[in-house]
Amino acid sequence: MINIQNVSMKFNLGIEKDFSFKQAFVDFFSGKKKKKNEDFWALKNVSFSVGKGEVVGLIGSNGAGKSTLLKVVSGVMKPTKGKVTVNGAISPMIELGAGFDGNLTARENIYLNGAILGYSKKFLDSKFDEIVEFSELRDFLEVPVKNFSSGMTAKLAFSIATIVEPEILIVDEILSVGDIKFQEKSKKKMMDMIKGGTTVLYVSHSLESIKDLCTKVVWLEHGKVIKIGDPKKICDEYYKEQMK
Repeated sequence: MINIQNVSMKFNLGIEKDFSFKQAFVDFFSGKKKKKNEDFWALKNVSFSVGKGEVVGLIGSNGAGKSTLLKVVSGVMKPTKGKVTVNGAISPMIELGAGFDGNLTARENIYLNGAILGYSKKFLDSKFDEIVEFSELRDFLEVPVKNFSSGMTAKLAFSIATIVEPEILIVDEILSVGDIKFQEKSKKKMMDMIKGGTTVLYVSHSLESIKDLCTKVVWLEHGKVIKIGDPKKICDEYYKEQMK
């Protein structure tokens, strides 16, 4: 379903600094020489595959390249080097609520965000009550989303994004959204999708959820693959390394 071949992703950390008048002023009076553009490789020759129905977890410390890799697989970013081949329709849940308009109500954003995800108005009409019930936000349908808490926004976004069962699900830390009750509902929803044959690429700092959900784990550090293998074994090794 997903084949990642020697993928590398480069960012230039010096671009903003070079074009900042404020930074130039500070550098001039401090006697600091202007730095050249600094290349940062968020991913370095990453290769692995995800088979149909597999649930693959990505673990690693902050800055390891996990979220960057999800964006590359989702097509949000184009890799600097390498190739990603995806066979199947993707539903990316990377930044929940990114497609919302804060000035619109929850009701209006259901249709806006649904349209962004490719759902027709007729389909959204038929699923509207189901979305609202799962989100637990029926009393807030006419409230502008800008007045929502981050948890409420994530609940609504998750409820819209999971209204269908995609072939491939790209997930970034969504099981930590909302309160404990909603987290359990989200986990159950994920499990139902997995049992239905959905292929999943999942990022989380919760090693327990990685062990519970995943059939394989990829451990990334500084943009490189450290190990690939059994979830419990790899997670335990990762934990010991972090505790040193």
